[in-house]
Amino acid sequence: MMTIIKRAAMILLALVMVLGTAGAETLSLNGTVEAGTVVPVYAPIGGTVENVALEQGMRVNAGDTLFTYRTEKTYASEDGTVTGVFVQAGDDAETIANRYGADLYIEGTVLYTVSSSVSKAYTSVDTTIVHTGETVYLVCRTDNTRKGTGIITGVDGSNYSVLVSEGNFVIGDSVMIYRDEAHTEKLRVGRGNVERVNPEAVTASGAVVRVAVKDGDQVKRGDLLLETLSGTFEGYEMTGTAVTAAEAGVIMSVSAEAGAAVNKGDVAAQIALVSGMRVEADVTADDRKLLKAGDQVTIELESDESKSYEGTVRYITEIPEEGTEEVTYKAVIDFTPDENVYFGMKVVVTSAE
Repeated sequence: MMTIIKRAAMILLALVMVLGTAGAETLSLNGTVEAGTVVPVYAPIGGTVENVALEQGMRVNAGDTLFTYRTEKTYASEDGTVTGVFVQAGDDAETIANRYGADLYIEGTVLYTVSSSVSKAYTSVDTTIVHTGETVYLVCRTDNTRKGTGIITGVDGSNYSVLVSEGNFVIGDSVMIYRDEAHTEKLRVGRGNVERVNPEAVTASGAVVRVAVKDGDQVKRGDLLLETLSGTFEGYEMTGTAVTAAEAGVIMSVSAEAGAAVNKGDVAAQIALVSGMRVEADVTADDRKLLKAGDQVTIELESDESKSYEGTVRYITEIPEEGTEEVTYKAVIDFTPDENVYFGMKVVVTSAE
């Protein structure tokens, strides 16, 4: 009797196991890796595009250069020493210039100028008429050891100015001005007072992306001082000419062109973020009841079955897909990709219920 009962129990257990196995259905879906998150790359400021380093379909990493700007450049107009650098990268050049009188200053190699008049010239037709660009010779009225050479830089009626190119004067000196180095009386063309040449005020317009000099630097005429872009950054942190990718992704479209102007806020490119990768799979009406949001699934690459990933169903569309013969819905599945996963790859999604 015990043998019969034991055998019956074993048969019943096997039947339960068979029935349990028959009740579980494995769902298998074909899917594709898609771009779930596509973000625009905005031009942070207006300007001219210098170089475009991206192409459609290219993968970029965070920090990679997407495109660069061609800056407006401000150069030194004379030799001298840089003083009073008030501007820095990120500033609006005009705002700084309004606040400090200039973005920076240059102390020229010429330190003195003379405000002069022909009213004290030797009385003759020739000495009462001076010419811009004429070289003249100066001597201090109270100390004839202080003397030098200058060039007439501006004439306004009987008044004119002399830029002192050589000399050992003191500001405030009253000097006589002659046409010859011997200071011949009959060649005296006037008298004037020595003044200091004001530092050159250097101003620019737009947003500063680079300051090429610092206080105390010696510069030559034509040396680069500042680089700017049109407009203002308005809080955007940019201290160079390059616009970089904020996150890894794939370039979906490019609208920036080398040599073309862009305005602040223009969309220069579209990037599909790697972090936003997802799988999209078609689900038939019959299979739809076997899958729901939150379900855990396994994703295998068709190209390499050894590569599998855990995924979670984010949602299943409530509206059928268009253009299909059979009524199907789209399942959207989140997962964490690695370097083996690319947009457009075919995958197999499996789920056991």
